[in-house]
Amino acid sequence: MPSGFNYPSSRRLRRHGPVGYANYTSYRPWLRDEFTFRCLYCLNREQWGRVQGMFDLDHFTPQCIEPEKREDYDNLVYACHSCNLTKGDQKCPDPSSVLTSDQVIVHADGALEALTQEAERLIRILDLDDEECRAWRRIMIRIIELAEERDQELDKQLMGFPDDLPDLSRLRPPGGNTRPDGIRESYFEVRRYGELPATY
Repeated sequence: MPSGFNYPSSRRLRRHGPVGYANYTSYRPWLRDEFTFRCLYCLNREQWGRVQGMFDLDHFTPQCIEPEKREDYDNLVYACHSCNLTKGDQKCPDPSSVLTSDQVIVHADGALEALTQEAERLIRILDLDDEECRAWRRIMIRIIELAEERDQELDKQLMGFPDDLPDLSRLRPPGGNTRPDGIRESYFEVRRYGELPATY
């Protein structure tokens, strides 16, 4: 797959388990780390543009269908505003299971190829393979290629981690954390131990 558009090789399992925030927006630092500072659906990264107003917390199961899951961390995903808006209140296959490298291929021309019916359905619901998305991916793929070839600093900016990694160890969710071991795997901690890669 082209650099920057690598879907995970297997189902994404949650590392964090904060509980009890009265407002779901309080989960933002946890979700940024959980989803590696990029949109779960289209893989748009924070490093590729302005973060303010570009990234939302999406309720995978829409609030209108299951309002009791409004503040449920495991029902929230990190998504760009465009994907969140397109998805809206539609029910769709679980992206943590469906958007994997063995179910979706990203081609160099920006096209997405679904290898399963569930992946095809999710891509259709989110318009991930419409001409606008293909054109955006083509441009980003070429920019990343040029940066890799000619500008190492730009490559690190595009493909590296943001500077403001959240220190999750300082956060105190009201209901605790059901997966405390995940904090040791957070990107802030990995950087603290000098093990954060320059790019991902």
